[in-house]
Amino acid sequence: MSRPTSDVEAVEAFEAHAPEADLDELRTRLAAARLPEAETVQRSAPGPGRWDQGVPLADLADVVDYWRTGYDWRAFETRLNRIGQFRTAIDGLRIHFLHRRSPRADATPLLLTHGWPGSIAEFIDVVDELADPENPDTPAFHVVIPSLPGFGYSDKPTTTGWGTEKIAAAWVRLMERLGYRTFAAHGGDWGGNITTVLGGRFPEHVLGIHTTFAEAPPGLTTDGLTTAERQWTEETRHFWRHRGAYAKQQATRPQTIGYSLVDSPVGLLSWILDKFAEWSDTEDSPFETISRDRVLDDVTLYWLTRTGASAARIYYESHNSLDPELRVDVPSAITMYPHDTEKSPRPWAQERYRQIVRWNAPESGGHFPSLEVPEYFVKDLQEGLAAVLAATR
Repeated sequence: MSRPTSDVEAVEAFEAHAPEADLDELRTRLAAARLPEAETVQRSAPGPGRWDQGVPLADLADVVDYWRTGYDWRAFETRLNRIGQFRTAIDGLRIHFLHRRSPRADATPLLLTHGWPGSIAEFIDVVDELADPENPDTPAFHVVIPSLPGFGYSDKPTTTGWGTEKIAAAWVRLMERLGYRTFAAHGGDWGGNITTVLGGRFPEHVLGIHTTFAEAPPGLTTDGLTTAERQWTEETRHFWRHRGAYAKQQATRPQTIGYSLVDSPVGLLSWILDKFAEWSDTEDSPFETISRDRVLDDVTLYWLTRTGASAARIYYESHNSLDPELRVDVPSAITMYPHDTEKSPRPWAQERYRQIVRWNAPESGGHFPSLEVPEYFVKDLQEGLAAVLAATR
């Protein structure tokens, strides 16, 4: 006999609807924005060199104008509400999540975890195909997409301690509360870190994982790696040496940058757009593969929920904190997109992920594959999880 659910454990339906006054204020702030002079590395488009000092003035001004005059936030709200939104309290925080149950009787529960500067907006274009695929031979999933603590419509932690280990434990409780004692999990960026913790700490609940993040244990050498694999390690090292200032800032002084992110929509936009540009597999602008609407869905969610500072604190809580001794023994499918910020060679990944059932290295795609190459992303996720589920039988 199941025990009764207390009020604290209740799962409540949630609907997104920003006050019109908040949208009016956003437009007013955008109209009154004070922009700096143009960058001094002015180069003709296209070309990544235009972004050497950050987001080019002309690009930012164009997006700001569209955000103020053309972007439709209500369309995004409608899509969220159609998928199904809920909140439930775990360890004193109300956690927001999307939940789309599959009509298929053979569906497997699947937890998708986003990262920074992403959000639940990363996954809304892929939910339907995951839950109810056109091909009946393709695995189907009951899809659960939580907002990380301090992100979106989840509560903001008021004390320290909400790092990736605690979040992973909270996700297990969330899935159990929905009736999913066992489930598969996917994530990239911080979501990949959390998915790794889930697989390593909770094998009795996690059937297996799919991830675009495969952080190897520290101290491994490049001996025996192929030329291509060594190139991956060099690219990752170069990223953290020369492009990691954002992470250092948010890991050490999230409150300081947080004032700008919560007070200035242009400051928030430029901070996030810079990452969409640098981390996407494009020659110049992120809008080569990701629509302005999709980027603004993400940025506007941060703005309206005032989560620029609280989201940044995940770096303070967890940057470089993945347990070097943690091993993942559940079946794992790993995909390394070529333009992602961190790429681990398979021999290194195998030191942590002990049962890799599928390894994939696509020819294109970056840090945001669900937005950059959504059709490929879904197919890869389906095939990877099919391999994972086959290994559990």
